[in-house]
Amino acid sequence: MNAQAIAPECIWPVGAKLGEGPVWHADEGVLYFVDIKGRKLHRCGPDGGNRETFDMPDETGFALPVRGGGLICGLPGQLVHYDPARATFKPVLTLEDQLPGNRMNDASVAPDGALWFGSMDNAEEAPTGALYRFDGALRRHDHGYVITNGPAFSPDRRTFYHTDTLQKRVYAFDVDAAGALSNRRTFVEIAGSGYPDGTSVDADGCVWVALFGGGRVERYSPAGELLDFVVFPCPNVTKIAFGGPDLRTAFATTAWKGMSDEERGRHPLAGALFAFRVPVPGLPAHQYIMDKFA
Repeated sequence: MNAQAIAPECIWPVGAKLGEGPVWHADEGVLYFVDIKGRKLHRCGPDGGNRETFDMPDETGFALPVRGGGLICGLPGQLVHYDPARATFKPVLTLEDQLPGNRMNDASVAPDGALWFGSMDNAEEAPTGALYRFDGALRRHDHGYVITNGPAFSPDRRTFYHTDTLQKRVYAFDVDAAGALSNRRTFVEIAGSGYPDGTSVDADGCVWVALFGGGRVERYSPAGELLDFVVFPCPNVTKIAFGGPDLRTAFATTAWKGMSDEERGRHPLAGALFAFRVPVPGLPAHQYIMDKFA
């Protein structure tokens, strides 16, 4: 593929301060994403139409579909089940009571329906962030991160990817059928501009890494070789999600967090939602199975 020839299209100039966590909800045929700092949840159709925005009670790092309805959301110090149709929030889990400066960040649902997510220092200074798996029981699998990002699985479900944003490294782990991680190693280290943010994996096993401050998304082979990249008209790209009926539309969230007024004037689409077509489909987003793990 020639990703460099792709021109991302703005489908919603939503102006998110920290747009994050795009996820395609196949049952509803819509895309969800959050504005963490704006305390908003957004929903739209594949063309950016049918737009809806929901107020969230706090900074929400992720909002992922739950089988049977609603979303599992990561708020500071807790997981909650949110039902947009009824505007109800149901507590699911509290965690990190001893770390009031932390909040939840990026997340994904594993093929077995378990939730993988990371926490981080909201001030982006202290290495208080950790990587968790939640399947009714909470397990911490790694720690010592300032900013965690990008949990994702390979198509064969044997490799797990996780990002240390400030160290500019994407790690790969071996993962067994029970969800235990081992053999952490550096998958890629970003040498150029930008910091690795969210990651997504396509059907060929290639890893797409969004670069905050780098104005692009990079595509790596399963061996960690840079294959191609997509350039955006704004610097802070946070994550892509594959969606649409054929999983060949890549939706990308962006942010204006950290930009000066002058920089925002030069990049008026900072914080917008973008979309572009790719020749290789992505992997389907799984749904958290709350009833399985209750």
